[in-house]
Amino acid sequence: MLTYLRRYWMAAAGAIISLLLVNAANLATPQLLRLLIDRGVLALNMNMVFLIAFSLVMIAIVRGIFNFLQGYLSEVTSQGVAFDLRNTIFEKLQSLSFSYHDRSQTGKLMTRMTSDVDLVRIFMGNGLLHLLSGVILLLGTIVILFLMNWILATIFLFMIPVILLIMFVFVKRIMPISKRIQEKLGALNTTLYENLGGLRIVKAFAREDYEFNRFQVQNNQLLEENLQMVRTLVNFFPTLFFVANLGIVGIVWGGGIQVIGNILSLGELVAFIGYLGFFMMPMFMLGFIGALYSRAEASAQRIFEVIDAESEVQEKPGAEILNSIQGSVKFDSVTFRYIGAEEYILDNISFEVLPGQVVAILGKTGSGKSTIINLIPRFYDVTQGRVLIDGHDVRDVQLDSLRSQIGIVLQESTLLSGTIRENIAYGKPLATMDEVIKAAKVAQAHEFISRLPEGYDTLVGEKGVGLSGGQKQRIAIARGLLVDPRILILDDSTSAVDAQTEHSIQLAMQELMRGRTSFVIAQRISTIKNADLILVLENRRLVAMGTHVQLLETSEQYAEILETQFGVHAEPRIINKEGVAL
Repeated sequence: MLTYLRRYWMAAAGAIISLLLVNAANLATPQLLRLLIDRGVLALNMNMVFLIAFSLVMIAIVRGIFNFLQGYLSEVTSQGVAFDLRNTIFEKLQSLSFSYHDRSQTGKLMTRMTSDVDLVRIFMGNGLLHLLSGVILLLGTIVILFLMNWILATIFLFMIPVILLIMFVFVKRIMPISKRIQEKLGALNTTLYENLGGLRIVKAFAREDYEFNRFQVQNNQLLEENLQMVRTLVNFFPTLFFVANLGIVGIVWGGGIQVIGNILSLGELVAFIGYLGFFMMPMFMLGFIGALYSRAEASAQRIFEVIDAESEVQEKPGAEILNSIQGSVKFDSVTFRYIGAEEYILDNISFEVLPGQVVAILGKTGSGKSTIINLIPRFYDVTQGRVLIDGHDVRDVQLDSLRSQIGIVLQESTLLSGTIRENIAYGKPLATMDEVIKAAKVAQAHEFISRLPEGYDTLVGEKGVGLSGGQKQRIAIARGLLVDPRILILDDSTSAVDAQTEHSIQLAMQELMRGRTSFVIAQRISTIKNADLILVLENRRLVAMGTHVQLLETSEQYAEILETQFGVHAEPRIINKEGVAL
């Protein structure tokens, strides 16, 4: 984590210099008090009293100035580190493959971006400086104490092993508590994220009480862990103060004897006790730093679990750029299994699609339909076999050049917060307004967009809140049209919209698929009948492929799917001499 300080070394150096000057001022103060008592008060010398008082005021001003600089520069440093960490984590999350996100909870990833980064920021900004300050004060105080009176210094040093033992036990106990707190906070954020994302479902099924109880359980667990930390802190500091005060009692007793015996002056005893305060202050400070460190260490581990994560989909060194493609796709003996899964999702799948063909994919739930379309843009890597586009293995080409030529329009049309124009132009940010309008017209979206209060500059809410399902889907189609992909992947489900909207979407879909190689997870019988190639999946294998007419004659599985999923009875067909179904 210290490597993140390199960009801010000047601010960090300024904070350290300010810290050294503050500590120098602190260490000088007891000596001035010694002179004030011995040469001013006891000697009845008012000039010395005024001089030392003036010196104390000047030291306080200098200390205040450099205290401010230390705090300001350390905050600049820590905020810069937090800025870089958030950027690093976010960039890493963008580069990680789907398989990583499949295994991760969104709420816990958000906790790493927020709470974990903030805990690390606090330690990097204040904890490290206070640690350095504590070490300097401790070493400086020990040296001065032995120079002043080695006998009294030795008496007090007998307390140090006990203090260090207490601190060791404290840090050992608090570190696992800190880790559990961050884990509970991540679980709480996950519950909150799921609830807010599915709030309509919660209200629709009147499950508010259930969700509240679920959240309350997580909140109670987090509360209990925080209270456990508080109890540890409360037990630690009184114990530490008690042991330290015993040492001070010993110093007062021994020092008092030496003052009475004229071995030690009263001013020296006062200065000695003052230095004991400087000795104890960093010891207590180290206790706080120990608690802060334990939480920051736990957070840093969680942060670097993300930063150090390896994406299963890696771009090869020297991967070639996939130039403008024609759109042929070939699956060559493809076998696939998700990471951590025991069973294969696809088993020895082979087929070839020519440029411009429409491919419908059929199969029961879990048969591997979605997996096929996820392998084409290389969201996952095949376990065995190859996926070829225009003869190029997708693992041998640059990911950006591959995915920029593949468009995806799914049933759940995700829109981002922003204007309608920004959503349509998401894949082509430099598109002109004319290009955006043209894409919207082809997608049957221009008419309803024009009726909106701000037209294309109308702001849509998170995930497209404020638009109907059909409107969002047509905007998503316009977005796909604008980038002009050579390969198109879509889910043409329109079961949730009315007949008029369905007709508009189908017109847009037909326009979108024209001249493009299209893979459709088929939801409508018209799509199946018009497809150039139909893939039938069952039990992880490709059990049949061909046109609608061909499969009616050759595949029982196809006929069963038509009847069970689409309510279409596969009538026996009569074949003429030319082999054409009548």
